[in-house]
Amino acid sequence: MMQRLTDGYRRLRGLSWPAGYPIAQFPNPPLIIGLAALGARYVATGAVADVLAALGYVFIAIWAYLELTAGVNMFRRALGLAGLAYIVVIIAQRFGA
Repeated sequence: MMQRLTDGYRRLRGLSWPAGYPIAQFPNPPLIIGLAALGARYVATGAVADVLAALGYVFIAIWAYLELTAGVNMFRRALGLAGLAYIVVIIAQRFGA
């Protein structure tokens, strides 16, 4: 069962559009975790919401770094740079800079 799930995930990760210059592709694990945590913070309250937000931003930053340093093309690397810039802006707003 686990092997079938792993194989299915690998097939999904191989999907990209357009095939010659991937702009859109199935999200990698840091992006999935980051988006899930950021989404879950809207249904949480108090300290749990703050922890989910922090986890979400950390995983989005990890995804952005990976795209910036190992993206398959310049578009994906620029997307990573934009993601890191977004995280910097969010942190600056959070700490009142």
